[in-house]
Parts: sequence; structure tokens; C-alpha cells
Amino acid sequence: MSIEKQVDPGRRGLLAATCAAGGVVGLSATGALVSTFQPSERAKAAGAPVEVDISSLQPGEMKTVEWRGKPVWILRRTPEMIASLKKTDGQVADPQSKRNPDEFTPEYCRNEARAIKPEYLVAIGICTHLGCSPSTKFVPGPQASLPDDWAGGFLCPCHGSTFDLAGRVFKNKPAPDNLPVPRHMYLSDTKLIIGKDQKGEA
Repeated sequence: MSIEKQVDPGRRGLLAATCAAGGVVGLSATGALVSTFQPSERAKAAGAPVEVDISSLQPGEMKTVEWRGKPVWILRRTPEMIASLKKTDGQVADPQSKRNPDEFTPEYCRNEARAIKPEYLVAIGICTHLGCSPSTKFVPGPQASLPDDWAGGFLCPCHGSTFDLAGRVFKNKPAPDNLPVPRHMYLSDTKLIIGKDQKGEA
């Protein structure tokens, strides 16, 4: 003899509501878990890699982002800016970035442009003399505190060190080294990551 079990309609509604509530809690927990994979502000300050969108950066413009509490400059150079580097080759102290390379320039940036892509300079905007932040002096030609044949670059306001458009320090200046280039790589044509490259994190 078969006995048919009947479920009270009220209990059926309660069961459905409980399942739905459990699903919402499960989704919330999953969202919280996924958010923990994103680097926190503390992790970024400690040196977590930083992704940068450069899609809106126009030729001749520079963007500054923070990595490890330091300003990192991303300069999109014009063809004229890139061409000026040949002119400054003989005027800078370390044209091929051979001085203290492991500290200041990754292997893939030890070239005239100090870059993976000549169009983009990625450099830490801190003078290697006493830690001041240089000012941008992109306009070429004679101007205060700069030589008459100035081709464009950076001027440290503290003690007068000058750097070309590849962050290379000019000869006979207080700064002993070129501006540091952090480890970085391109994730796409419009995105790069600072503090990480094919070998791992800095």
C-alpha cells in the first residue's frame, strides 16, 4: 500500500525562501572573497604592482602615478622628442645606462630611449642627487637655468641637475645617475603594469 506524503503549502514557501536567502548570502560571500584578491592600499604602498591605462595619453603629454610611495612618470614622446635623444647622447653622463644598471635600469631599457617602446618613457620622478622631484621642461630653446641649446627634458629645482627626455643626467651635474626606470611591462597597447615584468615582481 502506497502512502503519499503531502507537503504543507506554508512549509513549501518557507523552504523556498530559506533557499533563496542562502543563495544571496553565498553570492555575497563570493563577492567578498573575490574582492580580497585585489591589492589593498597598504599592499600598493608596500610595492604591489600598479596597472596603468595609457589610452588617453596624447603625444607630448605626461601622466604621473604612484608606486611604492614614489611618483612614476609616463611620458608619451613625440617623434621630435625621440629624435632629440641623438643630440643629447654626447652631452649626458651615462648614455647607455651602464652605471649601476641593476639599481637604475632594467636590461630591456638599457638603450638610447631607456624604454621598451621608444614612444614611452617610464621613470621614477625623483632626482638621484638628494631626492627632489624635477620639473618638466619640455619646450626646447634658451630659458632660465637651462643652456641655450636645450632640447627638452627635466630640471631639478633643488640643485640644478638636468635630465634629457630619456631621464639621462647631463654631465657635470650634482646628480650621479640617470632617473631610475622601474621594472614594468605592457599588458596591451594601452595598458602597462609598473613593478612587474616577465621575471616577476620588483
